[in-house]
Amino acid sequence: MSITPLMPVYPRCDVRPVRGEHCHLISEDGRRFLDFASGIAVNALGHSHPGLIAAIQQQAATLMHVSNLYGSPQGEQLARRLVDLTFADTVFFTNSGAEAVECAIKTARAYHQSAGSDRFEIITFNNAFHGRTLGTISASNQDKMHKGFLPLLPGFRYVEFNDLEAAKAAIGPQTAGFLVEPIQGEGGIRIADQAFLQGLRALCDEHDLLLLLDEVQSGVGRSGTFYAYEQYGIVPDVLATAKGIGGGFPLGACLASEKAARGMVAGAHGSTYGGNPLGMAAGNAVLDVIGDEAFLADVRTKGERLRSRIEQFLGNYPELFDSVRGRGLFIGLKLKVEPRGFVAHMRDNHGLLTVSAGDNVVRIVPPLVIDDSHMDEFMEKLSAAAATYQPAVAA
Repeated sequence: MSITPLMPVYPRCDVRPVRGEHCHLISEDGRRFLDFASGIAVNALGHSHPGLIAAIQQQAATLMHVSNLYGSPQGEQLARRLVDLTFADTVFFTNSGAEAVECAIKTARAYHQSAGSDRFEIITFNNAFHGRTLGTISASNQDKMHKGFLPLLPGFRYVEFNDLEAAKAAIGPQTAGFLVEPIQGEGGIRIADQAFLQGLRALCDEHDLLLLLDEVQSGVGRSGTFYAYEQYGIVPDVLATAKGIGGGFPLGACLASEKAARGMVAGAHGSTYGGNPLGMAAGNAVLDVIGDEAFLADVRTKGERLRSRIEQFLGNYPELFDSVRGRGLFIGLKLKVEPRGFVAHMRDNHGLLTVSAGDNVVRIVPPLVIDDSHMDEFMEKLSAAAATYQPAVAA
């Protein structure tokens, strides 16, 4: 048999983590890595956070899973906390970000169709990433995710990110809403303009459309506020969240206003594992830390400090680095070369974990609990990697 036991859909590197210690990972062969990838913005509290571990252990010993046919005191508690912290009136829990986005799309269609309309089309934006299900790859215009899975699902129209006029022109009689990331993560830490998001909100109000935000990467403190939309002076109708909300436990959620959720009635949607007690315990433990405004203010301060240090460093290697951008601890380092080689060089030769993204960007998404010592270590490793990097020369 030539195929590997793990389906070979990931180009896995040689790092094989077996243990985590706060902001570091230790591999099977004993190597130690500074983790500024955080499982792609998932491990918001780092590795082995005592509060998160204790909550999961206690809940695992009490009750791990029960059907959603029964009442959920654990889910009600976490949902109430999310409602109190956000615009939302109601929450549906999922196991992942893609499922949360799927729920958001279904919520938008149900909003219109429950009122007798046939609107179903969602306007999305170029270079977005919304997940890997058939529905969420259809919501993206990225050919690399479409290959091998055609035909795509109908119901999506793509326009340029940050182009309000294009978004307005795309509205038609079957448009149900807009789906947008306030900060495109996979697309290269591309930040939505203030006027763009505010304009989308105005268009939704004018045409009775729903504004769906994908905050799977930018949410739960990553951008310096609990959710990034807070920085834009707008309120969405629906928001998809995941990654950091579970701190490493598979957890996502679809948040919605009461009006937006009018079509999501009994039997309209469901999930076997979504909202299970173990996931709810993890989510509550994360909110115990990140739901605090003082913690979020500290994320903003650390993000500004780290970004400033990177900006000051870039001029040392003008042939390699272009610029730095981001919000909070959601930082993009734009290179003048293809980033994957540099990401591998930092990882394999200098023990620094980051993540590549579109637009020649390296994503820097450390645990939100980093301190000055981790920033010092990051800058030392980044400097050493830049000094020793030799980009591959095209044949």
